[in-house]
Formats: sequence, structure tokens, C-alpha cells
Amino acid sequence: MKKFLLLVSLSIVLSSCGSIETYNEAVTKMHPVEDLQEDVDMVYKQLKRLHPRLYQFTPKETLDFKFDSLKTSIVEPMTSRTFHKELAKITKFIGQGHMSLSPPSTRFNRKQRKSRRKTKFDVSNLAFEYLDNKLIIRSAKGKDSLLVNAEVLEVNGQNPLDLMKKYKKTVASDGYNKTFYDRAVGYRFLGYYTQDNGRFDSISFKLRNSDSTFIKKYKRLPKAEKKTVVDSTKVDSLKKIEPKKKLTKAEKKAKKLKRKQKFKDYKKYGYNYSTKLYNRNLSFVGKNSTVALLKIRGFSSGKYKDFYEESFAILDSLGTKDLVIDLRNNFGGRLNEIQWLYSYLTDENFTLINKSETNSRIPLLKVLMSNSTSVITKFFAGLASPYLLTNNLLRSSKKDGQLYFKFKAAKERAPNPLNFKGNIYVLINGNSFSASSILSTQLDGSKRATFVGEETGGAYNGTVAGYYKTYELPNTKIRARIGLMHIDSKFKTSPDGYGIKPDVEILPTYEDRLNNIDTELQWVLNDIEKKK
Repeated sequence: MKKFLLLVSLSIVLSSCGSIETYNEAVTKMHPVEDLQEDVDMVYKQLKRLHPRLYQFTPKETLDFKFDSLKTSIVEPMTSRTFHKELAKITKFIGQGHMSLSPPSTRFNRKQRKSRRKTKFDVSNLAFEYLDNKLIIRSAKGKDSLLVNAEVLEVNGQNPLDLMKKYKKTVASDGYNKTFYDRAVGYRFLGYYTQDNGRFDSISFKLRNSDSTFIKKYKRLPKAEKKTVVDSTKVDSLKKIEPKKKLTKAEKKAKKLKRKQKFKDYKKYGYNYSTKLYNRNLSFVGKNSTVALLKIRGFSSGKYKDFYEESFAILDSLGTKDLVIDLRNNFGGRLNEIQWLYSYLTDENFTLINKSETNSRIPLLKVLMSNSTSVITKFFAGLASPYLLTNNLLRSSKKDGQLYFKFKAAKERAPNPLNFKGNIYVLINGNSFSASSILSTQLDGSKRATFVGEETGGAYNGTVAGYYKTYELPNTKIRARIGLMHIDSKFKTSPDGYGIKPDVEILPTYEDRLNNIDTELQWVLNDIEKKK
């Protein structure tokens, strides 16, 4: 048996090595015209089969013409990365921000991965923002903290605004909305730069900070060895080295409890180890710190039930009258979380979303059995298929020839006993997307909140998301992420294809950032004071 397992393991390793070489060759070579045209047909075929609102914003005849035009325009071989840029210019016309294409990157073998883990690339310390026709550094960690609010003049000798203009041609928004483009491309600038150029191990920025212009370079470097080096010339041989203090049993227990509480808080607040920030925070601001500020960076991590129960219990005990919910740069997440949050924001029974339009009765199996999933995933999905099939079929229904899928958020829910009865303000911008837009629609449609900021990037009338099938194109290895459900609230607006519009439009400026002024929040605090 041991020999058999050893042979199986060896065969997996050898096949993996071979597959990496084969894959890398496929994603770097020049693909023949006929292979590229085949991939155009294949991605459109998948979209027709799976996408429930394919022609919502662009008519079938127009979309057919665009895909056909792309095929006829391909007259020379291309690499996967070049082809990705051309294909993304077409798929963006579907008008669904969750639908995306990812260019392939070369893969590393085990030895290369191990080697890279021993290096660091400090450009990841930087985060960007687009304001006033400028790309600026919105945050920076460690030694680079002095670069915050610096304007980026060049990226490896290229104008960043020219790069952003190019990237926006391949980024999809929900419907006809425009605010998502500037916000998302600025916020995710390094991600789009990587998509455009592939992996890189060095980069140079020309920056302007106040009146100073300078060059800042980053390069992948070995991590510093975590060793304590003792300088023998500075050691006093006569001085007794104090032994490490031994903790008492009580001290050990206290230390253990403190560490346990720390990780418990990490889960509750959704700690992000990369940004070193909590996913959700409750604080108090304004005159006498009486206004509650609920900052939610995303609905995708952490034990949200514990957090909201704790937070709204605090608001109730303090008799808080005004609540500000900050959904700026919140790209979305779990439907169950926004349903749970909304139960604290209303005193009436509610249904967050409708049943979701879909093209499949078994969407979860479609996801798990895609050609991009691993053999191991497919194996376990096969074992679980009786349960998955039963679950999906019970949650599916058909009406007037249209299939529907019922999420938990489509069930009626009662308000939470601790529901907040005071005034609610919601801060939004072009990066308020997906689940944060669905929550905003519910709050706007029920006339529960005042919205301040910029039109959301996510559409008011719903979006195609839920489960996603990731399909890998056979020749170029580009991956297409396709949403399988149309998710919408009962509330609707006209015309279709736009986000939640703010009651008070306020756009931050570069000057605001330099002066550390949050203009949207400041307007809310002033409004609260006026109403007193």
C-alpha cells in the first residue's frame, strides 16, 4: 500500500512539473489566428448558456456584431495577454461589473515558489486613489508612510493617466454607470498594471510631494534574516547576563487569555492581515462624540453577527440618535451579512432580494465542475453531488418559462429587537459595489437613509452575481468569470443601468486629502448640528 501511495504521489509531482512547463509555453507563445478566433466563439458560447441577463444593456444584434467584428479583426497571431486586452474591450459591453476576464500568468514550480517566499516586494505597501485628474498614494505602510498623498507623475516612465485611460477600456461597470471606472481603476491601479504587463520584480515611480519631485524605486529583495547578532566587542564578560524571566502559572494563563481574545476580536471585526485594518469598526465622532460611525470596508470576512449584536447594543444603551454608515470603497460580499445588518436598521418585516433569475437548476455544480477547477475539487464535488443536486433543485423553481433560484436573503425576515430607530446617513462613492449597492437600494427604496457622496458603481436595479463559473479558454488560458444569478431588490428606479444617486452629491478633492478633511462626513456632521 505504501509503495502504491508513493507511486501515486510521484506521478502527481511529475505530471505537475510537466503541466507547468506545458502551461507556461501555452500562455507565452504567439497563438495562431484560428485558435484566437475559436476562443472568441467559446467565451461567447459560455455567456449565452450561463448569463441570465446577457442582453440587458446591449441588444443581441449589437453584441453579436461586436464579437463577430473582433473575430474578423484578428489577422495576426497574438500572445494571451495581448488577446485578453482585445477581448475585454468587447465583454465590457455586457454591462455587468462582476463579469471579468483574467489574463494568465506563468506558473512557478515548487522550487521557484519556495525561493520567492524568501523575498519581499515593498511596492505592496502602497495603495492608490484617483482624484482631481491625479493618481495619488492614498495610504502607505512602514517607512513609506511619508509618501501618503504624493502625486504619481510617472510609472516606469509612463504617464499614469494614459495607463488609466487604457485600463478603463477593459473594465466593466454595472449598466451605463461611469463612476466605477475612475474609482476602481485608481483604487486597484497596481492590479491592472500587473494584468497589463505581467508579473514584475521592479518598478519606478516619479512622485511629487508638496514642492518636491523625486524618484522612488522598488525591487524584489531577500527578506532580512531574523537573527540576533551579538557584537563581541561590546559584550562585558564580567557582566552577568540576566536569564529570561520565567512566567508564573497565573501570568501564563493571562497571556494565553489575552492572545485568545485578540484572535477572537480579529474574527469578529474581520481583521485584514494585509492592510492591517479591521473590516468593520464602530466609533463615535462629531461634537461631544455623540454621532455613531459604522465603517464597513467589505461584507466578506469576520463573524459579522457578533459584531452587529455588540454594536447595536452599544447604540441602544447610549440612546444614540444619529448613525453614519460608511460604504465608500466597499466592493461587496455576503448577502447574508447585509440582510443581517438591515434587520438592525428597520422596524418592519422585510424581504431583502427577489428570487434570482438563472439559466441553470444546478448552479453550484456548474461552478464546481468547471474546466478551471482542480481534479481534487471535482472529485469531492462528485462525492457530494447527491446532496448538492437535491439542495439546488429544492431551491430552484420555474415561472413563465424563467428559472429562479432562492437565496436565504430572499426569505422574509423580521427586524432585530435592537433595531436602530434614529437618523441614518450613508456615505457612498463609485467603489460602493455589489452587496453594498444592494443594501443601499434597500435603504433608499424604504426611505430609511440620507445618501451623501457619489453615485454608486453598483446598479440600483440589481446585478448578475451570486455564484460564479470560472471558465478557462482552451487555447489562450484566459479565465472568464461569469455570474450565474441576477440579484435584485423589490425596489426599482428608472432609467435602468445606473447606481444609487446621492441625496447630496459631494466629491472629495486632492486639497481635501492634503488637509486631512473628510468632506462627505463633515457635511453630515454639520447637517446633524443644524437640525439640533
